[in-house]
Amino acid sequence: MAQTNTAIVSGAARGIGAEVARQLASDGLAVAVLDIDADACHQVASEIDGAGGASIAVGVDVTDEKAVTEAVDQVVGELGAPTVLVNNAGIIRDNLLFRMTLEEWDQVMSVHLRGAFLLSRAVQGHMINRGFGRIVNLSSTSALGNRGQANYSAAKAGVQGLTKTLALELGKFGVTANAIAPGFIETDMTRETAQRLGVSFDDFKAAVVADIPVARGGHPADVAHAVSFFASEAAGFVSGQVLYVAGGPTS
Repeated sequence: MAQTNTAIVSGAARGIGAEVARQLASDGLAVAVLDIDADACHQVASEIDGAGGASIAVGVDVTDEKAVTEAVDQVVGELGAPTVLVNNAGIIRDNLLFRMTLEEWDQVMSVHLRGAFLLSRAVQGHMINRGFGRIVNLSSTSALGNRGQANYSAAKAGVQGLTKTLALELGKFGVTANAIAPGFIETDMTRETAQRLGVSFDDFKAAVVADIPVARGGHPADVAHAVSFFASEAAGFVSGQVLYVAGGPTS
């Protein structure tokens, strides 16, 4: 396309989101690096700029309707109207059901689902006007159910339902929506999970990898490459899909 494509990546200060931002920048997109703490975004944005790309760091609470609108307006003003949105922002508040507090439930549902809804709603008009758009939502294998994650599993399953509905509503305008459901990915978040369980990350990883057919853990780049495809013009006939990036089949 002759016009510049601009991507918004939420939760992009570290881990999967940061790698997705770098990958999209290397694909030639201008990238808005969004996270709740603007300062945390600057390192990723600086890396992109240093490699010859174009980026901005934007601090935004994705659960805040006004803040999301202002963030998208800032992206439009500084980089151009967004044609790619990657809803990656997420948190975990793991607990068994009988211990889980309402706050733990609400926080997880709000960041994952409310955040994805607000950002998707805020960008869809720009995509429709352009006649081209790509929305990629981050789900998880936990959408299939996972002990101690009633909130996270429900949120990630909801992301898949949101994705399919966006695909149905926006497809005729040239906008696709797809979801990626990672399995075990080696990030700060999974390291924090091991710490919370009181085991070393190496032991935690070994136990998980034992059940992965490709016999290794995933890396943020594995997810970023999948996002790169969904965000491309070549993926225009793929919409409403959930791709499990998990090293093997899922049920």
